[in-house]
Amino acid sequence: MSTYRTPRPPAPVGVPSVGESLRRWRDLRRLSQLELSIRAEVSTRHLSFVETGRSRPSREMVLRLADPLDLPLRERNRLLLAAGYAPAYPETALAAPRMAAVRAAVRQVLGGHEPYPAAVVDRGWHLVDANDSLAVLTERVAPELLAGRVNVLRASLHPEGLAPHIVNLGEWRGHLLNRLARQVELTGDAELAALEEELRGYPGGGPDRSVDQPGPDELVVPLRVRHDGGELCFLSTVATFGTPLDVTLAELSIESFYPADERTAAVLRERAGN
Repeated sequence: MSTYRTPRPPAPVGVPSVGESLRRWRDLRRLSQLELSIRAEVSTRHLSFVETGRSRPSREMVLRLADPLDLPLRERNRLLLAAGYAPAYPETALAAPRMAAVRAAVRQVLGGHEPYPAAVVDRGWHLVDANDSLAVLTERVAPELLAGRVNVLRASLHPEGLAPHIVNLGEWRGHLLNRLARQVELTGDAELAALEEELRGYPGGGPDRSVDQPGPDELVVPLRVRHDGGELCFLSTVATFGTPLDVTLAELSIESFYPADERTAAVLRERAGN
């Protein structure tokens, strides 16, 4: 006696099927079928059928499998589309009226951080917003790197960007490239992978992973920048929105720079007229 299965609609040409996508993500996360099935609380047999295309997963099953795979919201939407379902998470433009509270919160954080530099970036490291004090880090960057859609990693590590003015370029470059590499692994994003390859081709001033071997007195990796015959030294923090349900919001991050010594604090206060 044969069992009827709902036929699975063919995936568009050039677009991976849901099964192919699940296998790819499972490989990226270094999970066996057994490990994923246990974490998702589904049978290994059913997971195997989904991955080979013998069974079409329900919408709920797709989202259940996405959880233990730790997929970003954008990738969950893509997985749903591959399975033939509508995206679960909206992607709202930051300028949209419903994002007014988000914009206000971002501006409050940026303004409240003055006279210290702070910037908002998206998933691709493009500059979304910044406070006035960020100028202390951008004023020596070539104008063409600050035109149009600004990529902050490119502006930081390009030979005509901030890189020539960074005292500990090898260490800072290693820090940024390691962050980007982890992001590429998490998202599987081809554009981020291309950006990483581009940045690794820039002169670096030291090994990529020098950050993995800090000096005996270092607590964090500082950003040390030449300024008026001396140095400015910064510590940085990264903030994101908690429990986001919108793709745009999930991909925003705010990087804030704090003075690591009194000279840096004094220079920033003087620049701000305080």
